[in-house]
Amino acid sequence: MSFLTRALINILITAAEPQARCKQLKPEEEEKAILVGLDLDRPGEDIERSMEELALLAKTAGAEVMERVIQKRDAPDRANYIGKGKTEEIAALVELQGADLVIFNDELSPSQIRNLDHVIEAKVIDRTNLILDIFARRALSREGKLQVELAQMHYLLPRLIGLGNQLSRLGGGIGTRGPGETQLEVDRRVIRKRINDLKKELNSLRKHRSLHRQRRKRNRQNIVSLVGYTNAGKSTLLNALTGADLYTEDKLFATLDPTVRRGTIKNGQEVLFTDTVGFIEKLPEQLIAAFQATLEELNSADLLLHVADLSHPDYMKQIEVVRNHLANIDPDYYKHEIMVFNKIDLVEDPSEKAFLKREFPSASFISALTGEGIEGLKENIADYINCQRRNLKLYLPYSEGKLYSEIQKYGDVQSEVHKPDHLELVVIVDPELAKKLEPYTGSQLP
Repeated sequence: MSFLTRALINILITAAEPQARCKQLKPEEEEKAILVGLDLDRPGEDIERSMEELALLAKTAGAEVMERVIQKRDAPDRANYIGKGKTEEIAALVELQGADLVIFNDELSPSQIRNLDHVIEAKVIDRTNLILDIFARRALSREGKLQVELAQMHYLLPRLIGLGNQLSRLGGGIGTRGPGETQLEVDRRVIRKRINDLKKELNSLRKHRSLHRQRRKRNRQNIVSLVGYTNAGKSTLLNALTGADLYTEDKLFATLDPTVRRGTIKNGQEVLFTDTVGFIEKLPEQLIAAFQATLEELNSADLLLHVADLSHPDYMKQIEVVRNHLANIDPDYYKHEIMVFNKIDLVEDPSEKAFLKREFPSASFISALTGEGIEGLKENIADYINCQRRNLKLYLPYSEGKLYSEIQKYGDVQSEVHKPDHLELVVIVDPELAKKLEPYTGSQLP
């Protein structure tokens, strides 16, 4: 039996003792939380905005925020993240408020969690753990659950040592949900094996998803993916564009599992709309890595609708965060991005609308909830897709009957002249088919 296994057994014995310092929570109880953040006075950072978002995340996870504590520092404390005096202040605040957990606004190192746990008589979790907890609740599909579990395993692995007091305080609730909850009692070897098993299963699903993408390409289906900051209204927009009835809620990460729906945009033209997981500032690296297979869907999209929430006071910062994430997935994302400013009905200042229309002349301004601007957005999508089609003059040998059938099925034949040994065609086709036709291209027409 390894030292780590023996230590974990001792931890579990401690957790079972009646004098465990944290009360056991019933599933329906709302946990009381204290939020802690650092004001590092860095360019572009707004600690108040960041703490407000942390409060929304806590609410989404089912916590009641009792207090927000902000400490101004030049850099995080290596031992406790916050200073020693502030740690003791929070410990007293926990006792005064009867708080169940303390949530820190950044990812804490294993040693920081261990040191804080020695002083604070409540669960100590960080922003990453909080987001993983929300994802564990929201994941419904097999793939989504596997991806969340993989992210939890990567987060847990370096934090196994020193979890004694933390485990004795868990008692269920925020920071303990999902597949990661059952893994706290196993050692590194078992967790590493589980990580490898998850990766193999996700790679299998990744190949399956890739086959689906290839099939859609073969069928010449145009794919439009909705991207944006979490709670920007992507699912509501998907419902408006397709007539679907997807679940929507005014909470962060209301939608986690990707959804595909068919919709009509203009003149009966059909496209596939995909709804993707929302982005957020300080999105845990574990989640980005685990959701790589899902995010690859964005690479195969013909068009990205970047949905922004105009009613949010810092929507420009949110746009920047999303674009940074997109650039990491596909450096050329901007070549097929259309900005969609949602919740225009909540913006009363006409000068704000005028400014945005100057800054984003090709953007669409809509209200997914009321339907305002939806038809204009559909026209914008159709115009973009049609602009990608190429007008070609072809000299196609009679022996290429299969290609000719594809042209008839997926392209528009403008003219057709029969020559002794070939067909002389003028066609309009999508980029995918145009690649196949390049050997027979005489010229590309304007």
